[in-house]
Amino acid sequence: MHFLTYGCTVQADRVIPGLMPARGEASEILITFDASQSWCAEAGPVTHSSPGLLVRRLDAGYHLVYDDGTEFLLSFVGDRIAAATPPGATLADTCTYLVGPVMGFALRLRGVVCLHASTVLIGGQAIAVCGAPGAGKSTTAAGFAWRGYPVLAEDVAALEDRGQAFSIQSGYPRVNLWPESAAVFCKSGDTLPAITPSWEKRYLPLNGPACFHPVAAPLAAVYILGSRASRSCPEVRELSGLQALLALASNTYTPYLLDAPMRAREFEVLRRLVAHVPIRQVQPVNYLARLGELCDAILLDYSSLAKAA
Repeated sequence: MHFLTYGCTVQADRVIPGLMPARGEASEILITFDASQSWCAEAGPVTHSSPGLLVRRLDAGYHLVYDDGTEFLLSFVGDRIAAATPPGATLADTCTYLVGPVMGFALRLRGVVCLHASTVLIGGQAIAVCGAPGAGKSTTAAGFAWRGYPVLAEDVAALEDRGQAFSIQSGYPRVNLWPESAAVFCKSGDTLPAITPSWEKRYLPLNGPACFHPVAAPLAAVYILGSRASRSCPEVRELSGLQALLALASNTYTPYLLDAPMRAREFEVLRRLVAHVPIRQVQPVNYLARLGELCDAILLDYSSLAKAA
């Protein structure tokens, strides 16, 4: 089975929930699923350890172990991914990791710099909404989708580097939301389908071209969400130079997994991105009920950028 995501054709031996099917073309990434828990017994040095994830570097590649026992083995060049589902978990549980952080890391191994951002399309141009976990990236993208602006990607913004211009690759036609965010778009957060039977998160399906943009689009601006605060209205301000570069560097995807060459590549790409794409800081208000004001503030600022261009 073949799927298309983040500009890559993926071949897998199982159906991957949420990904767009593709024609049987030559695959760039091969994904296999194996329920066995003994397939990766090799020990190796730990390159990252956090409460939710342990990463080891092995002779064959990187071994990722999540705290629920889900495991992945990635080749050093990001062209092969093997996944192991622990007892009691489902394929959907494993794929939740796969289509997000694991694919994000595979892209980094392939030399693609990714922002930790959700991306929407405005007038044929992509705007990326960056932020720390919980900042509201996905909720903001869903707010734009609710207004009829197509979503390009959720959580992972894979940059297509064209030297002095950049595009964002299309991801998959879903926006994942916590129940309190999902409740903004329906009567109850439980109305939307769960991403897996055992996870609390829900997803907003993006059905049709009016909701999801399936191909890459030029990146016109980056908006970085700050912490929510009690204020009268959202505020947007320009970031430039070193300030913009540091803000972007703090909002790349899986930075904790990068080695020195990857970090050098990232810095060089971000330096050019800052030079050619407007970077803005956004201070949202502290109420989900006022999500519309946040979308309005971004739209108004982007309109001024488009007029000045």
